[in-house]
Amino acid sequence: MESSNDVALDIIITNVVAVFRTRCHLNLRTIALEGVNVIYKPEYGKVLMKPRITASIWSSGKIICTGATSEEEAKQGARRLARTLQKLGFKVRFADFKVVNVLAVCSMPFAIRLIDFTKNNRPIASYEPELHPAATYRIKTLKATVQVFSTGSLTVTGPNVQTVATAVEHIYPLLFECQKPLCK
Repeated sequence: MESSNDVALDIIITNVVAVFRTRCHLNLRTIALEGVNVIYKPEYGKVLMKPRITASIWSSGKIICTGATSEEEAKQGARRLARTLQKLGFKVRFADFKVVNVLAVCSMPFAIRLIDFTKNNRPIASYEPELHPAATYRIKTLKATVQVFSTGSLTVTGPNVQTVATAVEHIYPLLFECQKPLCK
């Protein structure tokens, strides 16, 4: 069986983490009392807000948004959150928006021999079956990490969507070499 370049793999983005600043100090108690869908956690010094994304809000004005399924949805959710804070009376300015992490899953059309995969890619692949059922493959140039499961499932973490797609393209030929033969 030859590795073909026309194999279409579905990469499903499950979480996008983004940060932005409001350029103003935020009173968490006011947000907790007047805001909707708010969980106040004074022991951590933050507020959780859930319009469509989950946002961790600190009094310094730094906000971390999680739960989006695309970079555009993360930006839209962050802007919507900034607007909500403006309506609560804060002089919020949407600034320094940045996507910091993207988590995606992908399934290979074959199962993988993890021990062979790890031996072939020893310096950057590690597999400790006593600790975790997946082999970890780190691509330092892309700043991406791929968790490879024996079933052919991949969990990819990277700084943006393009990097995640590139990481899957990078690892596919390496996984193809270590596929399990089909049982008859």
